[in-house]
Amino acid sequence: MSKTDDFLAEITAGNTFKGEFITLGSAMLDGKTLTNAYVNIPLKTMNRHGLIAGATGTGKTKTLQVLAENLSEKGIPVVLMDIKGDLSGLAKPSAGHAKIDERHASIGLPFTPKAFPVEVMTLSEQDGVRLRATVSEFGPVLLSRILDLSETQSGIVAVIFKYCDDHKYPLLDLKDFKKILQYATQEGKDEFSDAYGRISTASTGAILRKIVEIEQQGGERFFGETSFEVDDLLRVDDDGRGYINILRLTDIQDRPKLFSTFMLSLLAEIYSTFPEQGDSDRPELIMFIDEAHLIFNEASKALLNQIESIVKLIRSKGVGIYFVTQNPTDVPEAVLGQLGLKVQHALRAFTANDRKAIKLTAQNYPETDFYDTTEVLTSLGIGEALVSALDEKGRPTPLAATMMRAPMSRMDVLTDTELDALISTSKLARKYNETIDRESAYEMLNEKIEAAEAEEAKAKAREEKEALEKASSRGTYRRNSSRQNPLIKVLTSPTVIRSVLGILTKMMK
Repeated sequence: MSKTDDFLAEITAGNTFKGEFITLGSAMLDGKTLTNAYVNIPLKTMNRHGLIAGATGTGKTKTLQVLAENLSEKGIPVVLMDIKGDLSGLAKPSAGHAKIDERHASIGLPFTPKAFPVEVMTLSEQDGVRLRATVSEFGPVLLSRILDLSETQSGIVAVIFKYCDDHKYPLLDLKDFKKILQYATQEGKDEFSDAYGRISTASTGAILRKIVEIEQQGGERFFGETSFEVDDLLRVDDDGRGYINILRLTDIQDRPKLFSTFMLSLLAEIYSTFPEQGDSDRPELIMFIDEAHLIFNEASKALLNQIESIVKLIRSKGVGIYFVTQNPTDVPEAVLGQLGLKVQHALRAFTANDRKAIKLTAQNYPETDFYDTTEVLTSLGIGEALVSALDEKGRPTPLAATMMRAPMSRMDVLTDTELDALISTSKLARKYNETIDRESAYEMLNEKIEAAEAEEAKAKAREEKEALEKASSRGTYRRNSSRQNPLIKVLTSPTVIRSVLGILTKMMK
């Protein structure tokens, strides 16, 4: 058998599955596309997470788009973190192109333009379904990790949550949390000290500064009600296709703290609410995090540990997380080791450090007799990638340089008019875009403080009134006593006085 025949036999055997799968494209050997040598990804292992990496302009976004489309067609909902703002075109069919037809002819797949069910979401001022969460839903542990607090400060946050639970004070937004922190060291310090121990003003001041940092990045828009229900990410349309939920994050690149806060909140909520799936034949939800370095570069050690833990555990809920970034080294090794699917587009070697990074990247892939992986990584064209996945038994599939299929939807953004029309018909926008500011800890504590101040003012007024009444009573008694005592009247009368004076005069003579 020839080298090509051996290669085809290996690729075919390694990409043949009993269950459902997604076809990414066709394998390549020596720079040529082998028609019908399909590179497939089994749905059964897509909850094992993945990585899409490559230099700028090599086709990462289009690969993400292809995966999202095919998952949607299989009835699997998708969440896309759209940092660059170039994924909204999924809602409209591709306009087609001669180069697309040529590509698909070489792959051996028909090309059919399609639109997909899309929900546009936002964390900030942009239009879309508003995503929010309450402070209470975060809980003291996650909130402390988000704020990167010390052990002592984390203990104070736990006490704050306990106090609010004991007194039925809802912690909904950041002003609620700030108010209770101030109350603990000012008006309510005696109450806190008696029940929970003394709380340091220096520690609460440090926590407040961390909250202000979150606020400056737009956190006041994220914390509050109506709180988003993660089950709404699992919707399918009338044709049984999973919704593609696009989270618009084009204005959040300079606010990584808010991005990390949202990500951990979403993952933690999914993990706590989704049922265990066990060894399922298909995932429940797939999430793609574009520009993943924005999470990891700004994350504290505690935050990285939390992300690592969730990535390890959440796959049992049928949820796959896919990181999209320029270089695999952007993802911490502890997380990278959890990723089953790797789609590696071309890397560019402009410096000695680049060449070292490419060699390290090549070592992350299965060994093969058909490629010099390091060389292939620098020679791949646009829309080509090295692909390795996990088969249905959890074993790595043969490494294949792959001519990737083209997206069936538009490879461009929606116009403002198209975007407005999409949002205006959204059921979720009607559900979540009304801001609710019901009575919570902030208002309740203000009422408590005002009531205490009013009661103190009344008590002081009573004391002052009683003091005045006592003073007035004593003066009246003295005056009344002098006027009404008969003995005093007789002894001080003019007659008695003249008689006494007369007697004294005679005695002196």
